[in-house]
Amino acid sequence: MKVVKHSGNFVEFDPSKLKQSLLKSGANQEVVEDILKAIKKEMYDGMPTKQIYKMAFAMLKKASNAHAARYNLRDAIQMLGPAGFFFEKFIARLFEAEGYQAKTNITLQGKCVSHEIDVVIKREEQISMVECKFHGGRDAVSDVKVPMYILSRFNDLKDKKHHIFSGNDTISNCWIVTNNRFTSDATAFGNCSGLNMLSWDYPSHNNIGTKIDKDQLYPVTCLTTLTMAEKDKLLVLDVILAHELKNNSGILEHIGLSPNRIKNVLKEVSVLCKNK
Repeated sequence: MKVVKHSGNFVEFDPSKLKQSLLKSGANQEVVEDILKAIKKEMYDGMPTKQIYKMAFAMLKKASNAHAARYNLRDAIQMLGPAGFFFEKFIARLFEAEGYQAKTNITLQGKCVSHEIDVVIKREEQISMVECKFHGGRDAVSDVKVPMYILSRFNDLKDKKHHIFSGNDTISNCWIVTNNRFTSDATAFGNCSGLNMLSWDYPSHNNIGTKIDKDQLYPVTCLTTLTMAEKDKLLVLDVILAHELKNNSGILEHIGLSPNRIKNVLKEVSVLCKNK
């Protein structure tokens, strides 16, 4: 049976991929099998994958808000747009969890021109610039022109002294991060040029998705007990990660949640980020 992807392309429906994503959410085998059976009953030729996702998400939410939040992770990252400003803050949080110092949205003078840098990170004595390429659509990709352009910016900055963390900082490395994917030419050029590449699924064992799961750094946008308007208010207040809400009922009260809803949100956060 054929299904229609976000791009409009028709592909053969692969239930094993759906099963894998449901199991990855933390749902047990019985819940996953029940969801698969229910979806197969509703399947028709040419069904949009977006509709399949919505059905799976709704059924998963009935079983567990936290599992639905994990299942919703990639869409939750896209909710950090539309401009990508909050995505940059989120990426800074990922690096901070790995022991880096991080600063966002700074302007540095290069040899030729000035540059607005999304994130600058420091660990031990090594300082790196991080350029974030945010895409609002799931099928958009970062092609080879992206690392080519960013390499030229890095080359303009790397031989200069900057006032970032001290008054005598040198940028020695460069990262390119995207919430979607790189083309194969983009990763080939980036690796050949000594750039660090990080995307939703690259590198295979240390990508954005695996980093989030490893350290339970789930964005507040994945929470199913909050409305989008409430999530936006939290982002503006610099609450980027779900675990930042733990034991913080005051900020939830500040954005207008009732005591009962605060209790539900904190319960979801506790289950989602149980080790934080």
